[in-house]
Amino acid sequence: MLLTAIIIYLAITIAVGAWASKLVKSSNDFVLAGRSLPLFLSASALFATWFGSETIFGASSVFLEEGLIGVIEDPFGGALCLILFGMFYLRPMYRMGVLTIGDVFKRAFGKQVEFFATVFMVPVFFGYVAAQLVALSLIFGTVTDLTLIEGILVSAGIVVVYTFLGGMWAVSITDFIQTLMIVIGLVFVSVMISKEAGGVNEILSQAPEGTFQFFPDAGINAWVNYLGAWIILGLGSIPSQDIYQRVMSSKSEQVAVRSTYLAGGFYLTFGLLPLFIALGSKVLYPELYFENKQMLLPSMVLAHGGIGIQIIFFGALISAVMSTASSGLLAPAALISENLIRPLFKGKLKDKYLLWILRINVLLVAMVSTYMASRDSNIYELVAGASILLLVSLFAPLTAGLYWKKASRMGAILSMILGMITYLICDEMDLAIDSHIYGLLASIFAMILGSLLFPDKTPTTDELS
Repeated sequence: MLLTAIIIYLAITIAVGAWASKLVKSSNDFVLAGRSLPLFLSASALFATWFGSETIFGASSVFLEEGLIGVIEDPFGGALCLILFGMFYLRPMYRMGVLTIGDVFKRAFGKQVEFFATVFMVPVFFGYVAAQLVALSLIFGTVTDLTLIEGILVSAGIVVVYTFLGGMWAVSITDFIQTLMIVIGLVFVSVMISKEAGGVNEILSQAPEGTFQFFPDAGINAWVNYLGAWIILGLGSIPSQDIYQRVMSSKSEQVAVRSTYLAGGFYLTFGLLPLFIALGSKVLYPELYFENKQMLLPSMVLAHGGIGIQIIFFGALISAVMSTASSGLLAPAALISENLIRPLFKGKLKDKYLLWILRINVLLVAMVSTYMASRDSNIYELVAGASILLLVSLFAPLTAGLYWKKASRMGAILSMILGMITYLICDEMDLAIDSHIYGLLASIFAMILGSLLFPDKTPTTDELS
């Protein structure tokens, strides 16, 4: 019964993608849904930005091992990113009216920085999509006999078809459905767990000591690393095509700003429910916890929930992961097509051909992500690694390009390169401070020093003309 329901749901999802393809008439429709999303679609799309595998599988398993202090990155950092994006980054970028965040770098610094930013950004999404494919495979594995690799291949095929057909329109429409299912599914499972455990207070009282510690112990290194956890998603996902395309799909600047605040609040609120469910599941079913921490929630629902609960929960789970994976495929495909391939044609590429290039790149990104998924199955680490790379290379140049008049193209290039190199070197060393903090500081320092030593002699608008 459950497997039948999943197959029906997947068929409906693909059907939505096929229907949404009728709305795709141009590259702008495919990438940004024609900039026409109302508030309810825009907010639900943003809410779904990270509400996928890392929230339900990754964060819940890390929370059981390390407590709240271990999941500052997600959901707390994710909610912070949405709010900061709405407060400081959305308005100047929305008014540019460009297709990708690579175009934003082009407006700020010129074509050379556009190229470097895109090259730095695209590989980040491979690990991000790989995490979603692993999650979908794990879900399929709980209700079928598919191995992890087989499940990854099936998952990739489904997500590719869905994204290839409908682009951002399909993502946005299913995000709204997904948001409803997530809320209903998590609330139902939370109530079920509470009843079986004897109430919320009973579950909380059995939590291990230190589970709800929100602030670190005394010590400068502990506090620095604590703040470092906040900024992995909180700052690292700001220079991301994924969040950019969701925000810029809103029909107006005002709708876009409101959607970031709504999504941030919803993400933090409902992002805590998987943690509570995981805690209750560990109390009630410790044998499942020791079998596979990442699969605790679905295994618990499958073993102890009724068929109605199972259908609601797995429907929410699949829709969350598929939507995140689809958007993750679309983001690098847009960057490659718009910022790497299109400039080669020197303005002579017709939009209908760009649309096909976008779709072909969706396939290529899926192939690379599938390979990565087969090599690393730790969901939380795959997602964290993706955001860290953006943090140490692109956050400082983007912020400077929007708000510092003296920011120069050489400063931006040095910031990307030195930030990334510093992070990679420090990551190989056993340091008391997390390596991404050194990378971010190096990126900021290089941005400032490079801009002061190598100022732009001509306006970047000359290069763009």
